[in-house]
Order: sequence, then C-alpha cells, then structure tokens
Amino acid sequence: MASDPFDRIVALLTDAGARFRVIEHEAEGRSEKISVIRGNRPDQAAKAMVLDVRGGGGGRRHVLAILPGSRKLDFAVVAALFEARKCGFASPDTAQALTGCVMGAVPPFALDPALTVVVDEDLLANDTLFFNAGRLDRSMELDTKDWLAAVKPRIARIAAP
Repeated sequence: MASDPFDRIVALLTDAGARFRVIEHEAEGRSEKISVIRGNRPDQAAKAMVLDVRGGGGGRRHVLAILPGSRKLDFAVVAALFEARKCGFASPDTAQALTGCVMGAVPPFALDPALTVVVDEDLLANDTLFFNAGRLDRSMELDTKDWLAAVKPRIARIAAP
C-alpha cells in the first residue's frame, strides 16, 4: 500500500470507481486563498481539521471534522456529539502523525483508523467537493456522492451558525 497520503487517496478513489480530478497549483493551505486558486466557491471546499475530544464516557479520541471552507467549527457541538467534556484542536504533531500531512494539506479522509470522521451537513449540499489532497500543491475535485461512499462519515451540524 502507498504510504504517501496523496497516493493513498488516488488509489482509494480509483479502486472505488470515483469521479475525481487532480488540480496542481502553487502551495497553499489557507481555505480562502486556495479556493481562489482552484476557482471554487469557499463553501465547496472541504476543510479538514484534526480534533482532540476528551472526557465523558468515551475517554480521549481523535476526530477528523470536515466543514465548508467558509465556516468555523463549533467545538461545543462536536464535544456534545461525542458525549465529551472538551473538544479542541489536536496538537500539530498529533495531527501530522495521524494524517501524514502538514497543516493545511489534511484531506477529508481518515487514513488512520484512530480518526473518526464527522462532516457538517451543509457541505453535502454541493455536487462536488474541493480539497487539498494530502499536499499543499495538489487538490482534488471529487463527486460528493463518491466521497460519502468512500468515507462513510457521521453527518451532523458542526459548523458555527
């Protein structure tokens, strides 16, 4: 199996018969800037964040939260969703260890079984999603239905109003 996150995503999507295209561009990881470079609306961008969810009945775990690039995360909602007392960003070292990616390049895929994926339902209103694909200089456009079939995320309202 390929160890590079980009190669793993390409293999996963190819094996699944997914409809996607690779977009090569200058290195950029900030949602608002990369959307301009790719030519997509910010609400079509699948922004992925590694979270540390602690306390409550589930102990400590890591969540990969996916939301529209134009939105902010509601940490309290994610904590409640996972019956936890606290939710915050995982440390950069932990996020990189779990994803194999630098910050800003994290794709909306749990490439480590320790990550649970939750997506904001508003993102799913798009026919296609755009995201950095494990690298700051490569993005993908992917059919939303194909992403859902490949990832099987938990769906909830996790973006702040």
